[in-house]
Amino acid sequence: MAMMLSSLAAPALLAPVAPIARAPAAASAKMALVDSMEGVGEETGGQIWDPLGISEAVSDEAVMWFRASELKHGRVAMLASVGYLVGAAKISFPGELAKGVTFASVAANGPYQAWDAVPQAGKLQILSIILALEWATEAKKPHYMRGGVPGKIEQLPFDGIQGLWAPKIKFWDPLNFTGALSAEQKARKRKAELKNGRLAMIGIISFITGHNLPGSVPALDSSF
Repeated sequence: MAMMLSSLAAPALLAPVAPIARAPAAASAKMALVDSMEGVGEETGGQIWDPLGISEAVSDEAVMWFRASELKHGRVAMLASVGYLVGAAKISFPGELAKGVTFASVAANGPYQAWDAVPQAGKLQILSIILALEWATEAKKPHYMRGGVPGKIEQLPFDGIQGLWAPKIKFWDPLNFTGALSAEQKARKRKAELKNGRLAMIGIISFITGHNLPGSVPALDSSF
């Protein structure tokens, strides 16, 4: 729930900031930053949306934190939504997840119970990867709250293990598929990612709510 609240307060949805008489320079800088953020569209009438006036009460660094949070949670929600739908459809990988534990057995009781069916070592591996990604994001220089790009992870900030792992290979898009795109095409894809992430956050919360409160979400049956 905290993840969703921070995402709903993300800077892409913030409204223009009214100038403050006592500090016009700071207010102007904040307005320029907020107004330059990507993410507005038809859903917001082509304007930045901030019904609670959050942009008036936070610093530019906080605005960048909100954007990084929105991107992160949107990406996680997109993966979670796809995984939840695949699990609800009883689709699983062939073979075993661990010795004596098949992927099919993990998915047998639906996506909501899948985590409990994962062996303890598997849970620790998943949590370790999440921790590593989180640490890599926060350790990247410059930090996204101080001049860096929110959500951008090209390379992990350490050299890896000789002969085993070389994270100097780009973590995202290692084959450089986006390299041939124009600036306008990249901007459209970034905007699409934001919109899809926002929808996915609503989607995964709907799946969880529908499971815990049957009938509360239209079109979701008991398999969810």
